[in-house]
Amino acid sequence: MICYDISDKFPAPQEGRNYFVAIGLEGSANKLGVGIMLQQLPTKHTPVPRAQVLCNIRDTYITPPGEGFLPRDTARHHRNWVVRLIKRSLEESVLPAKMSGEVENRPIRVNDIDCICFTQGPGMGAPLQSVVLAARAISLMWKKPLVGVNHCIGHIEMGREITGALNPVVLYVSGGNTQVIAYSHQRYRIFGETLDIAVGNCLDRFARTLKIPNYPSPGYNIEQLAKNGKNFVELPYTVKGMDLSMSGILAYVDNLANEIFNEKSNSKLKYTTTGQKITPEDLCYSLQETIFAMLVEITERAMAHVNTNQVLIVGGVGCNERLQEMMKTMVVDRQGEIFATDESFCIDNGIMIAQAGLLSYREGITTNIKSSVCTQRFRTDEVFIKWRTN
Repeated sequence: MICYDISDKFPAPQEGRNYFVAIGLEGSANKLGVGIMLQQLPTKHTPVPRAQVLCNIRDTYITPPGEGFLPRDTARHHRNWVVRLIKRSLEESVLPAKMSGEVENRPIRVNDIDCICFTQGPGMGAPLQSVVLAARAISLMWKKPLVGVNHCIGHIEMGREITGALNPVVLYVSGGNTQVIAYSHQRYRIFGETLDIAVGNCLDRFARTLKIPNYPSPGYNIEQLAKNGKNFVELPYTVKGMDLSMSGILAYVDNLANEIFNEKSNSKLKYTTTGQKITPEDLCYSLQETIFAMLVEITERAMAHVNTNQVLIVGGVGCNERLQEMMKTMVVDRQGEIFATDESFCIDNGIMIAQAGLLSYREGITTNIKSSVCTQRFRTDEVFIKWRTN
């Protein structure tokens, strides 16, 4: 159970300032990210100011082809790099002179930071723990309050801020999560989700089967191979109401790959009905097309249910251009709008944690040291979205 300290009093900016600054730490999987975000208060001339990204850096733990990342090794990577990334983020973040009231722009100082935001879950236990320990340490050293952030809420709020989407249906697709979400009464409600493994996990595990390199990411490399696929291989299509299942598809395509690329096998599965040999590119193409069609179907159903014409795609898999293209075809057909971001904001990053954490902090929500435990299970709809009223 995640606990917060919720105050009826809103924190005021530091003396002489009309903005807040937060540092965000993300480390729920193999990507360690640190970001510094500035949120300006509304003014007469800027009633709805946009947040400013001062720094957004990360380091990814990469394993050899055919191997996944183990929690203990990923946690070790995060421990080795977190201090260096925090220092680097302070060095690279520049506070505009018009904000500081000084003559020239200058690097961010520790005193400029109002709160320290960290991913509290969901994610892999050991990597999460490594990052929360770093967050607690700098909170005590810098004497700054902590704000625990739900990883999914970070993706959503960063997506809304960057794209300007007002009240979209959110498709959250990553290595560990697959959810269709819509906002209602200060909660992000889950309308549909995976019943077993996430879409990113499915793609990553198939990449291991084909021994596809993990750099820059397995999903990206599958996307590039899929662009050269010419033959569609029929795979199981498993949508159950608003939910979907991908473990069966993965098992099927894994067995198919092992049969097709086994040199000793004389299976007819190696060829299409027209006699063309099936390639790894064909299987990547077929897997993407099948899974993405399932995602588009449940997203369209959610749009009809909540009566909206906007879709926002977030999460690491949201970078996939083919997914964006398929979703756009559906959304445009409904006279709607699609919103997505590039890899700097789709893939896990620290700035999304800073953004969501600042929204909480400005509403008087903080996390004390005793309550700053991380959890692998932290549902999106558990979070009270105090900063939204419509």
